[in-house]
Amino acid sequence: MFGKSKTVYLDHASATPLDPAVIDAMRPFLTDNFANPSALYGSAVDARKAIENSRTSVAKFLYATDDSIAFTRGGTHSVNIALLGAALKHQSHGKHIITTAIEHHAVLNALKQLEKEGFEVTYLPVDEFGFVTVDQVKEAVRPDTILVSVMYANNEIGTIEPVADIGRMILQYRKKNNTQYPLFHTDACQATTSLDMSVERLHVDLLSFNGSKMYGPKGVAVLYKRRGVELEPVWFGGGQEFGLNPGTEDVEGIVGLSAAVMQNAKSQMQKISQLRDYLWEEIQTKIENVVLNGPELNAERLTNNLNVSFLGADSEAVILYLDAKGIQVSSGSACTTDSDELSHVFEACKYDAERAGSSIRFTLGKDTTKKDIEYVVKVLPEIIQKVRLMQK
Repeated sequence: MFGKSKTVYLDHASATPLDPAVIDAMRPFLTDNFANPSALYGSAVDARKAIENSRTSVAKFLYATDDSIAFTRGGTHSVNIALLGAALKHQSHGKHIITTAIEHHAVLNALKQLEKEGFEVTYLPVDEFGFVTVDQVKEAVRPDTILVSVMYANNEIGTIEPVADIGRMILQYRKKNNTQYPLFHTDACQATTSLDMSVERLHVDLLSFNGSKMYGPKGVAVLYKRRGVELEPVWFGGGQEFGLNPGTEDVEGIVGLSAAVMQNAKSQMQKISQLRDYLWEEIQTKIENVVLNGPELNAERLTNNLNVSFLGADSEAVILYLDAKGIQVSSGSACTTDSDELSHVFEACKYDAERAGSSIRFTLGKDTTKKDIEYVVKVLPEIIQKVRLMQK
């Protein structure tokens, strides 16, 4: 009854397929030019030029300068360098850090480590839709606050946080108090294909994003560091990437990330948004006892994100049955699939255990078609019914 007949991939928040242009850009550095970019001969010089050209492309994407862009080994790596590096470098000015309760584990676990080292962290609560307010951040800032980290968009429920407004408030606080603190970091890994990435308009000092969420390669990412902001190195070696990511550079990965940046995925956002809305309308029409998790489907939510609880249907069972039909979805962050704990995001939003345990996250991509969505809504009701009957 549930035989696989086609594949529909709806987990783009976990990882995106490589864009063909990305593959083409990477190919020469996977085959012909494998030289170490720190060497002096011709192919090595070409590899170095490829890295620097990529740095320029990423800088343009962020409306930043080349010397503010460091390539890292992944999004988690970028976040760790930013948070640990900032805290350790500036701890003589204070040891207080502010974040939110719904951050990615890359942020939360880095800050837990800093707590072990004597730092104090304030975890701001969110409302039922996952939002934190500017006033919450403002009220939490103290004279000894050296760092604020607020994610740009949530990977589970798609909430877009008011990062630009928070950044503006922090700038005003600094000016009023004649200080350079707190520094402001944002995890922008989920934002790159749909939101404004200008670091000037966001008013951030540090920003992290990775290639695998924007049709680029896995294992490569960017750390934007505003000029004048100093970080303590937390990795040691040959001093590459301004000393923040020492070691032989992943040339093909860096080139691939640069190629992904230059692809205009944002042009597909209206189509993706319409398909996402259509999916939600069909789910509500064909399946009873469903609840939308996160914000309404508007400008305050990522256009490709739909997180739904099918009450009474265990999410793991639903995922497996959908996979048997060729439909690939998730129940939340792919970085915590080995854990039996309910989502910390759902807990922060005060969703109960039934709602959390029956949630399915659909995240669409630029290649998602209406036929894909029609196929999902054709097979999904029967699967939900089957799983619900199994649990009675």
